Amino acid sequence: MNLIFMNEEEIRKLFRRGELVVSVYGLGFVGSSILAAWLLAGAKGIGVDIDEGKVENLMEGRSPINEPCLEDVFKVAKRDGRLTATTDGIKASRDSNVKIIAVPTLLRGNGEPDLSAVESAASSIAMGLKKGDLVILESSVPPGTTRSVLKPILESSGLKAGKDFGLAYSPERISEGRALRDIVESYPKIVGGIDERSTNVAAVLYSFIAKKGVIKVSSDIVAEFEKLAEGVYRDVNIALANELADLSRRMGINYDEVRRAANSQPYSHLHKPGTGVGGLCIPIYPRFLIWEASSIGIQLHLVRTARELNEDMPRVVAGLVKEGSKRLGIDDPVVAILGLAFRGDIADSRLSPTYDLIKALFNAQIKVKSVHDPLIRYDEMLSSLGVNLTEDLKEALKGVNVAVISTDHSIYRMTLTELLEMNPSLSLVVDGRHVIEVDSVPDGKAYVGVGRPWIIGRTSSKAT
Repeated sequence: MNLIFMNEEEIRKLFRRGELVVSVYGLGFVGSSILAAWLLAGAKGIGVDIDEGKVENLMEGRSPINEPCLEDVFKVAKRDGRLTATTDGIKASRDSNVKIIAVPTLLRGNGEPDLSAVESAASSIAMGLKKGDLVILESSVPPGTTRSVLKPILESSGLKAGKDFGLAYSPERISEGRALRDIVESYPKIVGGIDERSTNVAAVLYSFIAKKGVIKVSSDIVAEFEKLAEGVYRDVNIALANELADLSRRMGINYDEVRRAANSQPYSHLHKPGTGVGGLCIPIYPRFLIWEASSIGIQLHLVRTARELNEDMPRVVAGLVKEGSKRLGIDDPVVAILGLAFRGDIADSRLSPTYDLIKALFNAQIKVKSVHDPLIRYDEMLSSLGVNLTEDLKEALKGVNVAVISTDHSIYRMTLTELLEMNPSLSLVVDGRHVIEVDSVPDGKAYVGVGRPWIIGRTSSKAT
């Protein structure tokens, strides 16, 4: 089947006949959601991963990851004979017309991008690549990766990109907890190929799954850059929010009130402050661009400063614990941290600022007794640090006098009175996510948010 040599009508007929086979390399949150989107549209799908457990789950029609709606799609596709999974990337390449790479990209200790997973997937694809196939990279990567890293590996097959097979970049644009909806309904798909043919074929294919349509850009490099620019915009905006929140708190005013008023102006888009920025997206994308800029002798001063501000937020929050303990005369603060996930109502703790918050508290000689998270049952790092992880909020608050809210889980949206009633010994609440409604602050108790002023029980003889 010479997919990339077909015109639009021929591709649409192929799709309607159910003959298009898409293999997705990487079955994490991104890859599993992408695979589900193609299956939902009617394509045949092959899930590829080195994790045998994920492959086994998919082979039985179960979702490899905890993400809404995916399992229902996989069950139906498995029943209809349109879904299979394997650890054999070479065979998956042979058996598919479209190969999508959605493996993680990380950073090495020296700040250099770690593209080893992309390179490994590309090597497997190359050994099964056929004339007429289309390869699409969806992993977030430094600009130029598709043509400078991926293309040479694929051409080791003896086939030439743009002549014998198509090659394009199309960034994933999802948030965990709504990934399938984001792909299918929320946003247009961005597509940029190494040549016009690759771009056009990829755009036709993505039009089958993206209800908001497809935006074709002039090259793969533009598409790669666009994805990172989205994340950097958010990182810089969050850093601005954190800096303004710090000033608001010190001035004795509430940043939330400032933000609401400012955002009534259509050109103001102030974000929320917090304990930091986590996940495998926003903390990494600025570093990719910083590395890319450095390689051509350019310094991204604003991007770097914003990243450093956000990375420093756990230390700032730990400082509020130390300050509050001093204000209340707490000689031996013992802390419960509420929230391990990097974002509310998801079960993903990758690069969560909670880890850095724990380290900052340890460095300040402050004991962390427990971490609560309603969605995460075990964490290897917390176990190695001797910190108890529990799903029971009352258990997490036992034996502590300080609570720090690090994640905006819905379960933490309560009044201060409700939180304090769970443990009468709880004296200090540091709200890193502004989720608590402050109804009253009893004598001897204190509350502060990263962008909210200190409120201390007025008749407390220890308050200063």
